[in-house]
Amino acid sequence: MAFAVISFSIVFLLITSGGLILFYREAMLQRISDVINPNRKKKTLLDTIQQTGLTIGGVVERFDNVLPRSKAELSNTLQRLNRAGYRQESALKMFNGSKVLMPLVLCAVALVSGLAKFNPLVIYGVCLGLGFLAPDFWLGRRIKARQYQIRKGLPDVLDLLIICIEAGLSLDQATSRTAEELKLAQPELCDELMVVVLEQRAGRPRSDTWKNMSDRTGVESVRNLTSMLVQSEQFGTSIAKTLRIHSDTLRTQRVQQVEEAAAKTTIKLIFPLVFFIFPALFVVVLGPAAIMMVDAFTNTFKQ
Repeated sequence: MAFAVISFSIVFLLITSGGLILFYREAMLQRISDVINPNRKKKTLLDTIQQTGLTIGGVVERFDNVLPRSKAELSNTLQRLNRAGYRQESALKMFNGSKVLMPLVLCAVALVSGLAKFNPLVIYGVCLGLGFLAPDFWLGRRIKARQYQIRKGLPDVLDLLIICIEAGLSLDQATSRTAEELKLAQPELCDELMVVVLEQRAGRPRSDTWKNMSDRTGVESVRNLTSMLVQSEQFGTSIAKTLRIHSDTLRTQRVQQVEEAAAKTTIKLIFPLVFFIFPALFVVVLGPAAIMMVDAFTNTFKQ
């Protein structure tokens, strides 16, 4: 066991040393260039932070190919990253690299803090498992948060689309204008609409671009909207009327979800009432009476 701890410590020190060398390489080069050319404009704090982030990202990306992965797994991970809003080329490498670095970091924390002394096999196993699954949990939470924002902002976007279409713009022009006007209020959904606009400008059919949007987001309301737009285009019905109906339906569903959540609160309050509030209430109400009864019985038996 001591040999395993020593081996892990040596490997961790080597990895840390390599990371520090890569991390401070830019700082050393900057100091050398400042000495050679003192009149050169110095970097600001923002430039230093950005450079530090890029350096750390480069270190994480180096651990991308440590674990073997199939094409299906890579495709699934790439789809999840797209749903979370990460479309950079380095996002997949950083995610895969973090699944390698996180277990090492947690094991190092357990070793330094002394938790590994109690049961090294269990502690290191838990650290490896949590470190490997932590990026997946984090990505899942990001996907849910982004889907919630898309679902929440869809009625407002549809209202502006209706206004633009009724003002005389086509659906493509209305989509572009809506994405520009609401990019501060609804950045997640407008980002997806800008991708739709770019795909249409690249020559893809309108139905395919909206279907790709529903696949990227994974939101049921967006998928229903895509189906309605495709059917409206095929049958020649009014797009503005279709969007207005869908917007009203989404708002009605939102009200129904709030009412459903409010109705569930009475059931959810049973457990804290029974296990926390009622025992404290019994102690306050019946406690003095119980003390008086005990004193009365004690005096009676003494006599």
